[in-house]
Parts: sequence; C-alpha cells; structure tokens
Amino acid sequence: MQKALIITPPGHPLTGAVSPPGSKSITNRALLLAGLARGTSRLTGALRSDDTRYMAEALRAMGVEVREPDPTTFVVTGTGRLVAPAAPLFLGNAGTATRFLTAAAALVDGTVVVDGDQHMRKRPIAPLVEALRSLGVEISAETGCPPVTVAGTGRIPGRRVEIDAGLSSQYVSALLMAAAGNLPSGADPAMAEPLEIVLAGDEIGARGYIDLTLAAMRAFGARVEQASSSVWRVWPTGYTATDFRIEPDASAATYLWAMEKLTGGHIDLGVPTADFSQPDARAHDVIAQFPHLPAVIDGSQMQDAVPTLAVLAAFNATPVRFTGIANLRVKECDRVRALSLGLSAIRAGLATEEGDDLLVASDPGLAGQTLPADIDTFADHRIAMSFALAGLKIGGIAILDPDCVGKTYPDYWDALASLGVDMTLRSA
Repeated sequence: MQKALIITPPGHPLTGAVSPPGSKSITNRALLLAGLARGTSRLTGALRSDDTRYMAEALRAMGVEVREPDPTTFVVTGTGRLVAPAAPLFLGNAGTATRFLTAAAALVDGTVVVDGDQHMRKRPIAPLVEALRSLGVEISAETGCPPVTVAGTGRIPGRRVEIDAGLSSQYVSALLMAAAGNLPSGADPAMAEPLEIVLAGDEIGARGYIDLTLAAMRAFGARVEQASSSVWRVWPTGYTATDFRIEPDASAATYLWAMEKLTGGHIDLGVPTADFSQPDARAHDVIAQFPHLPAVIDGSQMQDAVPTLAVLAAFNATPVRFTGIANLRVKECDRVRALSLGLSAIRAGLATEEGDDLLVASDPGLAGQTLPADIDTFADHRIAMSFALAGLKIGGIAILDPDCVGKTYPDYWDALASLGVDMTLRSA
C-alpha cells in the first residue's frame, strides 16, 4: 500500500542548523564532465541521491570508473572517451542525466539507448533530438520523449546548430558539454573549428542554468565563449581532470528559507545566500517579503522554486499569481496541476489554473486550522517537499509517497525532525 506522512504542526519557531545537500544540477554536470575527461577528478560536496546515482551508474556502464569514498564525494577516472554500454541506460526520471547523456552518446562509437521510467517517457526531448540530427547524428525518439536511440560514430560532424530551448535550458547545456568533448580524429585540437550553438527564438527556460554549465565546463578546461545572448562557440578541446567543489543546492534551500518565515524561526544553512550561483537562489529575496509577497511572481527563471513559493503564498496576506511557469507542466509531473490540486485539497478554490498561470487565493487564516488533506505528490520530490510547508501550519496534512524526496534530498524528513517537527507514517 502507498505510504503517507502526516505532519504535526510544531507550534513553535523552527530553529537549528541544517546543511542542504549538494546541488543536483551541478553534481550531474560535474559527473559527466569528469567522465569525459582524461584522468582522475575528485568531486566534493556532491549530492548522493536517485538522480546522481543514475548518472554515476550510466557512466560506469560507459567505461568510466566512479568511486564513492564518502557520502559527499565522487572520484571519477576517465580515458577521455565513452564506450557503448552493453544495455540501455536506465535513468529513472532524472531529466539532467537523460538530456545530458543523449548528447554525450553522440560521442560514442556504437549504439546507445537512453531510457527512463514511466514519468521520463512523458517528458519531451524532441528539440534536442532534432538539433543533434541536424548536426549529422543518427538519432531517433519515436514519441518525442525517451527512449532515445543514438547510433554514434564517435564524432558530432556538424559545425553549427540551432536549438529550441523554450521547454528546457538543459537542451542547450547538453549540446555545450558534448561539443567540448567532440575531439577531432587525427588532428590538432588547437586547429579545430568550434561548434556554434544558436538559440532559436528568444525563449529559454531558466537561462541561469546555462551559466552553471559554462562555469563547470571551464573548470574542466573547456574553451567556450558566449558570442551573444543567443550564440555560444565551443572548441573541441576535450576535458582535463580536476578537483571540483560543488555548492549546496539552492532549490533545497528554498524550503528551509520558507520554514523560517512561516514559523518565525532561524535555520543556519552553513552557507551565505550570496554564495549560491544557482538560479533558484533568487527566490530568497521573494521569500523574505512574506507575508507581503508580490501580487505577481514570474517563475520563469527560478522554476524549481515555484512549488515552494506557491505553498508559501497560501498563507500570504494577499493573492499571488504565478506567471512564466508553462515549463512546469513538463517537469517530473505537471507541477502547475499538482500545485492546484494539492492546494485545493486543503481548501476548495485555494488555487486555480488560468491558462498556464497559477492563482493562489491566499488566506493567512489557514494557519492554526485542522484541514485534513491527502496530498498527491505524483511521485514528484518538489511537490512532496513544498507541501510539507503547509503541514507546519495546518493540522491533518498527509504527504503521499514521501519517499519520492530521495530523487534530490534523501534526508529531507530527517532535517525536519532535527528541527523539532513530529511526523507519523501510515499506509494510505
């Protein structure tokens, strides 16, 4: 039977110290780059979760040695080349691993099948597939979603590509990282021409993640320049093994920042907000305005923070409209729908969908009430973690499938318990 976690409102400010896990986004970038590099890299401060485990296992299947000497370290030894795996790469519902490895598979001399679970098989990858095909890569994805089959030749032959990144910036990041690993055969890399990656249109989901990609690539020795806001040039230099420190996860930090504001407490994250380079860190300044959040919040450039902000908005002094969140419909689940359903399960009409916008009809009077509600997480870690915030102020909140937080924050419930939050597990 499905499990549910019932949260008891603590009735006191949450105070203490909680260290967020390492960034999932940076960890999976660093794992791939270290796997493409020649030599041994040591990645510290890394996230160990379902998503990064899938990436590590895929790299092992492609001839990379990946060791895990402690819970926050990966030691990765590569030869500079990936080899064809003996079986399809199963990546669960890890979007970063799936998109990044689809492009990297073009560098393999042989066939690579990139696949995932039932949720991943509904997440679009056609723009990346079409871009790789335009570069001369033999690639197919019959449904426009995984599974993807890549018949690699060891090289990406093209020199210029346009990519539609309206659905996800991960498509651009995938091409960028693969491009630097596209080593020329029998030629001096210094004399090789760069691959030019051009954004088709002006729309791009969470542009800040491109900056994370470029920073990680340069740390591993790549030569890449941004010619304009929509054009990148990447030279096929290959990657050099290095020691790389991964910063804490800003998306995970948003839950802790929201807990502080909701309960009037203080949680020491062990890292100054200014030290985060991830896009979701900008949510800190928005959360700081609670209970007077802006009437309109544009979530386009901090997409993974939107679930946190939406649940927080339920207790705001005035209603909040979330815009720029159409991409949330193709995340681990349709997060716009999941947030609307979850909030409305707490109180009918608490949230409504208007097109791709989400309108939260805020009510500070919700705090202190007992409003039993089973929150369907749709196996989405961010839905589970964000609705835990509601359970800090409302009695009767039950989070279904609480183990789904293992995707990016396996210790989340332990963190809440360490702050004095009581929880009871039951069969749903």
